Amino acid sequence: MKTIILFFVNLLVKLHILTPIRVARLKFWYKLHRWPNFEHPKDLNEKINWLKFYGDTSQWPMLADKFAVREFVKECGLEECLIPLIGKWDSVDDIDWESLPNQFVMKCNNGSGNVVVCKDKEKLDQNETLRYFRKQLEKGYGTLSGETHYALIKPCIISEELLEESSQSDGNHSLIDYKIWCFDGKPTYIVCYSNRHDIYYCEIGVYDTEWNNHPEFLRYSSHYKKEKEPIQRPLCLKQMLDIASRLSKGIPQVRIDLYEVKGKVYFGEMTLTSSGGYMAHFTQDFLDRLGDMVILS
Repeated sequence: MKTIILFFVNLLVKLHILTPIRVARLKFWYKLHRWPNFEHPKDLNEKINWLKFYGDTSQWPMLADKFAVREFVKECGLEECLIPLIGKWDSVDDIDWESLPNQFVMKCNNGSGNVVVCKDKEKLDQNETLRYFRKQLEKGYGTLSGETHYALIKPCIISEELLEESSQSDGNHSLIDYKIWCFDGKPTYIVCYSNRHDIYYCEIGVYDTEWNNHPEFLRYSSHYKKEKEPIQRPLCLKQMLDIASRLSKGIPQVRIDLYEVKGKVYFGEMTLTSSGGYMAHFTQDFLDRLGDMVILS
C-alpha cells in the first residue's frame, strides 16, 4: 500500500499537480498525524519546514552535500576532523577499485542512508555494489520529502576510510553517532545513536551539554530502541561542542553529526532537515523546546 501511495505522489509531482510545499504538508500529516502550520510554525518540525520554503536556503545544497561540505569544514579551520577521503567519482563506471584499500566506506554525496561499509574487499560483490549505486545516482532524492535543496546537488560517489568500531565505549558494536542540535552556533542537546543493526535500527538517547540523560524526550519504536545503558560521557565532549558551535554559527538550526574514535573527533555530516522535518521519535514537549530555540527572520 505504501509503495502505491508513493508511486501516485511521485506521479503527481512530475505532472506539477503537487508542489514541494504541498508534498511536505501531506508528508507531515502522513508521518505525524496532524495538519501542519508552516506559515506560523511553533515546534522544530514546523520551523524546519518554514526554513525549507520561506528561509534563506542558498547555502543548503553545499552544506548538505557530503563531498562539498568538506571544503566548508576546512574553511572553518577544522580540517583535522575530516575522515580521510579515498576517492570521488561522478559515475559508477569511473570507480577505481584497485585504488581502494581492503576496508572502506562508500556512499553518495546526497540522500540519506545510502552507505556501503566494506570490511573485506575480497568478499564485496562489486557488480551488486555497482547496481546499487547506479540506482542511487538516478533516484533524485528529496522530491518525495519536500527537500528541494537536494535536487541542486550534483550527485557523485565518495569513499572514505573506515573508522574503527572496536574502541567504542560501553561495549557498543557500532560507531556511536553523536548528533548535536545547534542553533546559530549554540549546541544544546546531543542525540546518540548506538548499537546499530542497520542504518534505520539502533538504540537512541538524548543528553544535554553537561551530559545529563533525558529519556523523557524520546518516543521509542521498533526502529529506535531505548538504550540498554546510558552512554558514557565522551572523552572529547568539550571539543565536540566547540566544533559543532563553529560549524553552526549563523545557521538558525542544524544538526552536526560527529564521531569519537580513540580520543579523536571526526566529522560526519551537517543535516538541515533532519528526517525531512517530520521527526516522530521526539516527544512534543522536546519538539516545542527545540522549536523555541529557532529564531526565524
